[in-house]
Amino acid sequence: MTENLPSRPADPAPHAPTRQDRIAISGIGAVGYHGVFDQEKRVGQPFFVDVTLFTNCAPAARTDDLEHTVNYGAVAETVKDVIVGDPVDLIETLAERIVSSLFASYEVSAVEVTVHKPKAPIQVTFADVSVTIYREKP
Repeated sequence: MTENLPSRPADPAPHAPTRQDRIAISGIGAVGYHGVFDQEKRVGQPFFVDVTLFTNCAPAARTDDLEHTVNYGAVAETVKDVIVGDPVDLIETLAERIVSSLFASYEVSAVEVTVHKPKAPIQVTFADVSVTIYREKP
């Protein structure tokens, strides 16, 4: 006698996240002219950016050669250039521009960017305003 057991749906193949090596730079700062208000675009204000690059550091560790890794000095310059570049209204847009520049310039599989705007025009006491985005290379 065979029982008619309900068929069990196949387990979906979970996308198992793999841990990747990270290179992080915190507090890259420059004066930018970003913001919704005219005064922000005229006067400017400091912006600080934290970047985490996801990449494979094994080749660099094995060879001890800068050519096999992401040069974090160059990354800092790239971020600074975006901060001082063309003004945008939103720090979300600034963060996306930074990600796009990093993907275009460096061999990384993903990037996390936090843009800090500590002098945002808010009428209450606050320490910082920030936006963090994470993007994987398409």
